[in-house]
Amino acid sequence: MGPHPAVAAIRLAVRRVLHDILTDHSRHSPAPGERVGGRIGVRLARPVADGPGVPGTPEAPEAPEQTPNERTPSPLVLVACSGGADSMALASALAFEAPRLGIRAGGVTVDHGLQPGSDLRAEEVVLRLRELGLDPVEAITVTVGRDGGPEAAARDARYAALDAALERHGGTAILLGHTRDDQAETVLLGLARGSGIRSLSGMAAVSGAGGRYRRPFLQLDRQTARKACMVQALPVWDDPHNADPAYTRSRLRHEGLPALEKALGKGVVEALARTARLSRDDADALDTWARQAEASVRDAAGLLECAKLYALPPAVRRRILRRAAIEAGAPAGSLFARHIEEVDRLITGWRGQGAINLPGKVVARRQGGRLVIRQG
Repeated sequence: MGPHPAVAAIRLAVRRVLHDILTDHSRHSPAPGERVGGRIGVRLARPVADGPGVPGTPEAPEAPEQTPNERTPSPLVLVACSGGADSMALASALAFEAPRLGIRAGGVTVDHGLQPGSDLRAEEVVLRLRELGLDPVEAITVTVGRDGGPEAAARDARYAALDAALERHGGTAILLGHTRDDQAETVLLGLARGSGIRSLSGMAAVSGAGGRYRRPFLQLDRQTARKACMVQALPVWDDPHNADPAYTRSRLRHEGLPALEKALGKGVVEALARTARLSRDDADALDTWARQAEASVRDAAGLLECAKLYALPPAVRRRILRRAAIEAGAPAGSLFARHIEEVDRLITGWRGQGAINLPGKVVARRQGGRLVIRQG
């Protein structure tokens, strides 16, 4: 008899991501016989997972005899774990699947210091991860600032800590436990901000420098992760902030989404997650178009020509303007749609208006048919 369906679902999701990580890792590993740093590289064979395999995943050839000093080190994958149901389910699946694929697995928990006793809870999470067989495991304490509000500041501190942990341990990737429900909430938050199609695309399955962040559960609902923890008798911690109406996401989770499902019927979460996937495809295509078009709208001195910008579709033109503002020093997180719309009017609604002030002390002005964007 196989595992419970919820456990099977989370393991399959993690197995697929680990196969992707192995594939990426092998591409950057030295080929057999290739000299790297004075040594001959030898590619390891890829172990085959127990149970049903992942369709379309090739098996690596057997590796030749090799000494310990010649072996290509297996990748290290970390799981970011808060102790909640989503991340504990993810940690358990990683601990089960990683050894079967020859992957080293560890864990990191971040103590934001925002609640009494958070240090003790972080220690408990470390113990649970070690009981699952993960190694290395560590708790990292961070200081949360105030920029962008409490949720954004906590997120920035958390990702900075995770980046540092990955570098410190020489890891390849970090798994995050965001579910389909989290994706739906992210899409609605983007819609409320009026931030455009990129915001509606939600969270990417692969993100971060070099694709370091992986989200295996974006196609699974939150209830599946919780059920997997229950049947495996995994203790979980429910963060009280997730039920605190002071936080926008909490209100959306407990009031907004239930109201939408009551008004529109079941399936809202699935539809929003599908919207994120479709929006991401469109946004990626437009970003590529903008990158390719940018060179054609600059003069010999590298300045943007307003007439050529005007001829582009608005979605492409505004992407070029946003990119130019960021390159000039405007912080991406503080650059909103209204800023880009004001700059865009220097091209589409030119009436001799003055310069536009942007975040980061960046100024955009029109001069002699050119758009000049630089720090003031």
